[in-house]
Amino acid sequence: MYLIIHGFTSSSKSHKAQVFREWLAKQGRESEWICPDLPIDPTEAMALLSEAIEQSEQPPKLIGSSLGGFYANILAASYSLKAILINPAVGAGVVLKDAIGPHKNWHDDGVQEFTQAHVDALISMDIDAPAKPDNIFLMTEMEDETLDWKKGTAYFKDCHQLIFRGGNHSFSRFESVLTLIDTF
Repeated sequence: MYLIIHGFTSSSKSHKAQVFREWLAKQGRESEWICPDLPIDPTEAMALLSEAIEQSEQPPKLIGSSLGGFYANILAASYSLKAILINPAVGAGVVLKDAIGPHKNWHDDGVQEFTQAHVDALISMDIDAPAKPDNIFLMTEMEDETLDWKKGTAYFKDCHQLIFRGGNHSFSRFESVLTLIDTF
């Protein structure tokens, strides 16, 4: 079972979510894919993700990208789950403090308002370090134009890491690591 956690203003229609869904479907395993569309409010998003974990028939493996990686790290600590973090946001409240205002959704015409209260919620959720480093697999690309890969590798220093030169924030090599994700 996989719980895919998309990034800021993204959705279950994201490229990585759909590629992983198709990959599972080709193996007759599409039922292992869960990817809720998250609200911009971090408290609501975490409640929705916690509910998905608690209602799952078996403990899911988390796959979180960007802000979804931030959420996945917290959920992995809270529920003792394995998590694959792809170009994750480290210190998401600080990272997103300048993003206050309206944001168009990536996959539809909807607009969401990101507020100071949302920044404050992210800051209050942050954890000092990964709770169980052996349960975390960081995958990052050095040319991420949105997040500093060095902050991720430093924060997750005791965790499994796969670092690629080049790439971008969307993690251009995603298709090549699917089997590795599955076997982690």
